[in-house]
Amino acid sequence: MCGIVGIVGTSAVNQRLYDALTVLQHRGQDAAGIATSSGEGELCVRKGRGLVRDVFQQHHMLELKGNVGIGHVRYPTAGCDSATEAQPFYVNAPYGICLGHNGNLTNAAELAEILIREDRRHLNTTSDSEVLLNVFASELQRVGTARITPADVFAALSALYRRCRGGYAVVAMIIGHGILGFRDPHGIRPLVLGERRTARGTEWMLASESVALDALSFRMVHRARPCSSMNTGGCTRSSASPPLRTRPASSNTSISPVRTRRSTTYRCTARACAWAIAWRTRFCASGRSTTSMS
Repeated sequence: MCGIVGIVGTSAVNQRLYDALTVLQHRGQDAAGIATSSGEGELCVRKGRGLVRDVFQQHHMLELKGNVGIGHVRYPTAGCDSATEAQPFYVNAPYGICLGHNGNLTNAAELAEILIREDRRHLNTTSDSEVLLNVFASELQRVGTARITPADVFAALSALYRRCRGGYAVVAMIIGHGILGFRDPHGIRPLVLGERRTARGTEWMLASESVALDALSFRMVHRARPCSSMNTGGCTRSSASPPLRTRPASSNTSISPVRTRRSTTYRCTARACAWAIAWRTRFCASGRSTTSMS
């Protein structure tokens, strides 16, 4: 059991991610981590072993810049308890992706072998979370478009659902594009979406438990259905617009109308639904990265 959180805000999210992880501390006490991204595409990461209060000091918090970010508290159910397995994990291609994961992949060893042999990807740890991240990155790279679209993300998720077995809930930040949340096909691990309206616009939050939403004054608007994805950001729909409800199309398929600036509607994967809100920022290909483990 681990705790995950993601926030798309109208102001700095570092303190709110810290507060949310503190509320979710009971879900994992081995390690904690936060990754944020600024409007210039800069990635800032701080993670390490220990409780939230031990991992993050004031100078660490000042380095976590940006209005968008994800956080993770770890309970080691797979891999080892090394500091190298603290999350979120990061891969730089495609686009740059950070990911935090709650759950277990039952075919992680098989996937790791395929990733190394066929997808030519390097795995630095024994964590199944790193495996899941690289599966998603590999499938997203297979799409091969220069600028990502919601359809690209959902296509990659469809392939991930076919490859990954087990129970999982995930928050991922695609640098310069948005935050994505999704669950396994059986809905074993929890994930909720909340919103908070401010004078500067609507803020969105993903979390393992609604108690984290309550602590930050977010109102829960959606509990992710099994095999569902919630894409909070990147070239999707206006963050100022209210969320659109998912409508079931059949017993095995659901459709989420995702409103872009051109009012386009996308169909998600089979047996899936989706959520999309815009992250109004410009992708910066030359974004810098700052990482701290000490």
